[in-house]
Amino acid sequence: MKILIDFFPILLFFGTYKLYDIYIGTGVLMTATVLQMGLIYALDRKLQAMHKITLCLILIFGSLTLVLHDDRFIKWKPTVLYAAMAIGLAVAIWIMNKNFLKLLLGSQLELPDPVWKRLNVIWVAYCLFMSLSNAYVAAYFSTEAWVNFKLWGYVFPLAFIIGQGFYIARYLKQDEPKAPTPP
Repeated sequence: MKILIDFFPILLFFGTYKLYDIYIGTGVLMTATVLQMGLIYALDRKLQAMHKITLCLILIFGSLTLVLHDDRFIKWKPTVLYAAMAIGLAVAIWIMNKNFLKLLLGSQLELPDPVWKRLNVIWVAYCLFMSLSNAYVAAYFSTEAWVNFKLWGYVFPLAFIIGQGFYIARYLKQDEPKAPTPP
């Protein structure tokens, strides 16, 4: 169900764009994201910082798109989001000497500190890649191509998550096997 909630706004945006246009799609995306965040809040009784940032950026860039009737704003939202994530993670680790990934996920995963640091650097590189990829497509391709890139570009996050899972798996502690009970 979580995956359905995560992809709900982008799927509605894509479908609405294909049926109508970028402006109606943007309005649907904004509405669906507000509903998505309401549902997440109802289920978890809180919103993560990333949820709040995403919601704000969608509402700001979506509003600019609709008010100014200029699709460049909604197309540049992912670039800004990923760049902000990369900068935030980089500043935290290299200037503030804090690891936000460990702060966010440390209660769920027990990993050695060097692994957390490498993961943070990997996330910085991934966010920069995603930011630059979106910027390139938004700047040099049609809106149709950008929308298709947004939909089919989800292969990048899926590949990243799977690769990260393989990387983390070798550092996770295995449960000790229980001794067999005598007959």
